[in-house]
Amino acid sequence: MPEEIIRPLSVDGVRFSYRVQPHSGPDGVPATEPALIIGGALQGMFGWPQMDDHLGDAADVVTADLPGMGTADPLPPGPSADLLRRAVLAVADDLGAPRLNVFGFSYGTAIAFGFARRHPERVARLALGGVPVHIDAAQVDCWERARRQLAAGDREGFAATAADALMCLDPERPVHRRELARRYVRRSFLHALTHSPHAADSLHRALADRPDFSGGLTGVPALVFAGEHDTVTSPARQREFAATIEGSRFLTIEESDHWVVLERAEEVAELIAGFFFTGRKSAAGAVTLPHQAGARASRT
Repeated sequence: MPEEIIRPLSVDGVRFSYRVQPHSGPDGVPATEPALIIGGALQGMFGWPQMDDHLGDAADVVTADLPGMGTADPLPPGPSADLLRRAVLAVADDLGAPRLNVFGFSYGTAIAFGFARRHPERVARLALGGVPVHIDAAQVDCWERARRQLAAGDREGFAATAADALMCLDPERPVHRRELARRYVRRSFLHALTHSPHAADSLHRALADRPDFSGGLTGVPALVFAGEHDTVTSPARQREFAATIEGSRFLTIEESDHWVVLERAEEVAELIAGFFFTGRKSAAGAVTLPHQAGARASRT
């Protein structure tokens, strides 16, 4: 696989960077537009190896430490949505890409959706997973408890509470690799808090900034998917959101929750690849995803 490239950028003096894993296709010509992956609040540019594996044979894979994430500068005070949209535009311009395939997950869906609404001409296809379109009172209370733990210096307690808030812990609702994902999320929070000087601020901003998923979208092929046991925002709510995007498709993936990208990493990567790549199996026809060991993806 070709060697990755990391490029520094800035918007309004806020420094950030992005990473490109050049495609490894045999003919030297990518099969589709570059694929930009935008993850959750603490998911940086090196957290998507499964996307490199599934997309890298036919497209340049682009990940980023956007402002407020990873190694980037912290976000300035005030609303951040416009600055983050302009950061994505700066990445597209620096790549010299007229259009991008964009995949947003969790917190990253607000950035991806906002960019597609503002610049639909720059988005070839849009995939959104785990869209936090509605946060209920129980979620807010849980996150407030986590924030108090962090303010008191209890990082272990914060990591445990925050991880649990993002997962379905009901034993009556099967989740593939639940405990493995739970441990991974806890470790990821602890690692970010230890190694990133503004990780705590990034988390606070992700929780305090209420994303805007209103207004609908036209002219951009879109796929929205959710874990069937997502407790952050229910699949029904996410389906309602998907219906505001003209011509969009919606899928639920069984035996998974909000962290479907961890619990069903291979299946999600295959789903995104099928949606982004011309000539490969379309997500519109997906009834059973490969490599799921008996679990199903159901189209609704």
